[in-house]
This record gives sequence, C-alpha cells and structure tokens, in this order.
Amino acid sequence: MRVGLHVHVAGGYVRAVEHAKAAGCSALQVFSTNPRSYRTTAIDVAALENFAQLRKEAGLDPCAIHTPYLINLASADPKIAHGSLRLLQNDLAVAARGGMRYVNTHLGSYGTRDRAEGFDAICRALEAALAGIEPGVLLLIENSAGAGNLAGGTLGELGAFVKRLAHPQLGICLDTAHAWASGYAIDSAAGVDSFVEEAARSIGLDRIPMFHFNDTEVALGASRDRHWHIGEGRIGFEGFRALLAHAGLAGKTAILETPGTDDDDLRNMQTILAIQKGALAGSPG
Repeated sequence: MRVGLHVHVAGGYVRAVEHAKAAGCSALQVFSTNPRSYRTTAIDVAALENFAQLRKEAGLDPCAIHTPYLINLASADPKIAHGSLRLLQNDLAVAARGGMRYVNTHLGSYGTRDRAEGFDAICRALEAALAGIEPGVLLLIENSAGAGNLAGGTLGELGAFVKRLAHPQLGICLDTAHAWASGYAIDSAAGVDSFVEEAARSIGLDRIPMFHFNDTEVALGASRDRHWHIGEGRIGFEGFRALLAHAGLAGKTAILETPGTDDDDLRNMQTILAIQKGALAGSPG
C-alpha cells in the first residue's frame, strides 16, 4: 500500500508537499476549496500544474481531492442538490487540471425522504457528474458511519451504487473508522478477512482503490463518526496490521485523516509506517 496524509493547502502547495514529504508520505489528499462552503473559486491552472510538478518531484502519487463536507446528493431541496452537484463537478475539473487521480465524496443523508427515492436521486447526481468526467480521474464514493439516514453505510449499499451506475470511472473509498462505526469488526485478522471478503462480493476489490485509515474510540456499531490516532483506538494495531498485510489490498492507497496538529500527523505516519514494515515482513509486531 501507498500511505499518506490529508494535507491542508491553505499555506500553499509548496508547504503542503514539504509537510507530506517530511512525514514520509507516498500519497496525499487535499481539499481544493473551503470544505464548509458552497462557494467555488476560479481554477488556477498554472498553480495546479505547479502542484503536479511538486508532487512528481516528491514521489507523491496518487493524490486525491476530498470534496466539501456540505455535499448532500440525496437532498430533496433543489438548492442543496444543485449546489452539491456543482461542488462535485468543480472538484472533478480541478482534479483533471492538476493531474489528481481521485475525487472522494460523501453522499449525504436521505433525511426524511424515502430511501429508494433518495437512492435514485444520488444515482442521478452521480450520473450527471460522471457525464463530464475526464480521462484519468476516478470518482470515489465513501462509506458513511451509518448515523441517522446517511447514505452508503454498508458495503451492500455501496455495491448497489456501483452496479446501478456501471461506470468505469466510479469507485469506492472505505474509511476504517466509518466501517467500525457501521458494525464491521476490523480489529483482528479474522475480522479484516471477513470485511475484505464481503467487500469483494458486494463491490469488487478492483473498484476500491483507496482507503481512509483512521482509528476510533467509539463502540463497534455506534454509528458515530469519530476519528482517532492510529493504534490508540478500538481498531488498534492488530486491525491496521491485518489491513496492511492483506494480499487482496496490495497496491491500494491509504490516506490518514487523524486529528490534531502537524506533529500529530508525523506521529501517526511514523506509527502506520512502522506497522506496515512489520506487516510486510510477516512480523507479529
């Protein structure tokens, strides 16, 4: 697996790449715009091309964009639905201009609407986004923690989106903290084996190029989205060791979205890289 961090670019692309490189990353994820706003800015092609060159020189590949948190493709409110689609389309365009391979998005919440109706609404929005996607970019939909009426809480539901749309540039990103909160016990080799087997049946491992590696302190199946430091939560060292060592996940990308400061980023990367080194060597620790 190639492993990296979600890196903030508010301080500029140079600083973002330097931080990722210093942390030992081989991949990274960024926001292209304010994650808590529906506003977009004009695409700065020159800056994106420079970012691509900086990443190439630092060996940071792939790079993913995480879409804004406000996106809700299931919303019955036309204003929210339109704004969400516009944000998604903007990030797909940014990814194409900047040589970024993945655009990762949450689906949103069904709210009070019928789930089948909400499912159809999400499919229509994804179809519209995929209609304009450029070659070399993949749109990834992320599993949710299962809270309330959030879409995409199970592997089966994610697989249903993939099968319904049947688009070669649509894939899945699996967040470990969300999976745990949704009831998938991935804190042991046996649990990870079961999880990967179900993912293969429901989605297809070829459709899952990226993971978000986050530990969590919530109880199994708690349906709460709470990220924590690698190895310090319920998934623990054993869970991440099993994920990194699983043959079916070889060649995938893992992005850490752990909380805290730049120093916390460094600590979490050191931890996951140490686990990976032991996992790949077949070491028990």
